[in-house]
Amino acid sequence: MKTRQFTIIIHQEDDQYIAQCPEVGTVDQGETIEAAITGLKEATRLYLEEFSPSSNFG
Repeated sequence: MKTRQFTIIIHQEDDQYIAQCPEVGTVDQGETIEAAITGLKEATRLYLEEFSPSSNFG
């Protein structure tokens, strides 16, 4: 499996942390920084599985 690195931008809104991956466009949130990052990693993984160029060749 190929390993890729992406940028994570985190900011706080009220009592939630928002994590964004600007290269992919995924976003997630959590009550802690760690929860926001974990959710973002999962969202990004699922997005890349679904919309990977290789997934279009059935």
